[in-house]
Amino acid sequence: MAKRVSVDRWLFTVTTILVFVGLVMVFSASAVMAKERYGSGYYFLLRQLGWSAGGIAAMVVAMRVDYRRYRHPAVVFSLLGFTTLMLISVFLLDRAHHTHRWIHWSGFSFQPSEMAKPALILFLAFFLESRTRSMNDWRNTLIPAIIPTLIFVGLIVFQPDLGTAIACAAITFCMLFVAGLDLRYFGYAMAAAVLPLYFLIFHVAYRRDRVMAFLNPYSDPQGRGFHIIQSMIAVSTGGITGLGLMEGKQKLFYLPEPHTDFIFAVTAEELGLVGSLIIVLLFATFLWRGIRTALRTQDMFGRFLAIGITSMEVVQAFINISVVLGLMPTKGIPLPFVSYGGSSLFVTLACVGILLNITKQAE
Repeated sequence: MAKRVSVDRWLFTVTTILVFVGLVMVFSASAVMAKERYGSGYYFLLRQLGWSAGGIAAMVVAMRVDYRRYRHPAVVFSLLGFTTLMLISVFLLDRAHHTHRWIHWSGFSFQPSEMAKPALILFLAFFLESRTRSMNDWRNTLIPAIIPTLIFVGLIVFQPDLGTAIACAAITFCMLFVAGLDLRYFGYAMAAAVLPLYFLIFHVAYRRDRVMAFLNPYSDPQGRGFHIIQSMIAVSTGGITGLGLMEGKQKLFYLPEPHTDFIFAVTAEELGLVGSLIIVLLFATFLWRGIRTALRTQDMFGRFLAIGITSMEVVQAFINISVVLGLMPTKGIPLPFVSYGGSSLFVTLACVGILLNITKQAE
């Protein structure tokens, strides 16, 4: 019998703090821009506040629902089918910002690729639960396990959104690794990915420019290197304690997307090394408690769910922070809980609710 009667307070507290920090930093990063573009400095804050309220409500509901209910094939394959349908439907809609990433309806917008990650996590947890002893059976286990990932990755790449596609692949790798897949298969997968990645990166102009900017941003400081240079200026200007909340300068039409992809740069400038390390520590704590939950859960379905949800949040945080610090080429990956973005925040918090329910029932 499960001994726990309450959720993991560490995990709940870390999530709540990150959401609060996100609200504060979204307002700080976007107020001037929102006033200029929309006539109100609270434009982005109010929308993020609404999504936060909806996401927290979803988290509370999810953490009260027994996670084992999601094990039913009707739930798993319905979610897979619905997500596939949404990923296909975006190609039938008008492009937004030269991409097919969004579904817009009556002032509401949703990014279907955000659903791909939890759909893959649920499917893999369901599929791998009874196959840990036959993980290296490539015909009956490995191939069926990765087919949904390949379909989702392919559809997302053509939106185009290579960053989210890589995040989906990374989540799959984490879950397969925990399931006990032989390391040689990871080597085969990486070798097989080299040629497609080469064409996706070096035969697409803007992605090639991002890689060139990553290697030497100062070769074109006003063009392809602008994003990284402005981000590094923001990070270096913050020093130890930062310039103070709302006092950052790079967000004033210098730093592209200061409230979304580069919100960590604004945080580093205004809250300094201390504030940046606190955010990193919060994500490290999330990783610790997520892994702890997986280890304490005897049910393999719950263990795989915990690993998948934890890796989803931490992988995205790692990519986002690495981009801001100039350690990786620029990608459109938000910082979980913190970056502005309704669909991302809502889905993330709902998934955390499932993880909290697992902690509630862990041994």
